[in-house]
Amino acid sequence: MKGTEHFTRAIAEYLNGRVATDPLFAPNLMKPNKSIEECVTYILNQVQASGCNGFEDDEIYSMAVHYYDEDEIEVGKAITCRVAVNHIVELTEEEKAEARQEAIAQYQREELAKIQSRNARPQKKETTEVAQPSLFDF
Repeated sequence: MKGTEHFTRAIAEYLNGRVATDPLFAPNLMKPNKSIEECVTYILNQVQASGCNGFEDDEIYSMAVHYYDEDEIEVGKAITCRVAVNHIVELTEEEKAEARQEAIAQYQREELAKIQSRNARPQKKETTEVAQPSLFDF
């Protein structure tokens, strides 16, 4: 089971940042029997068992650290759910350029569709006016 990709990425970024500030945590993160997917499954099972719907960042991060610290830990079953993460996503320059190109392409498609729909409308035929004679013409 995966939470949302954003949630998984947020946990992974936190753990990698923790390694940078706490070199003693690095061996725990590199344990061969641990994975980020299992870590997320462990966190989701802990959250479900608590019965709460909202958590502080530090509470979730401490669950992740606990998962990596303990060698004998029960992960639990995979859970299918949605996870809401309220963090600002920082895009790389590559991702920004890709998003910009996609936005331009979408704009071009929309404008082309407008032009095509304008051209596809039936044109009004101009009727020629038939001159009606007046009483003064006789």
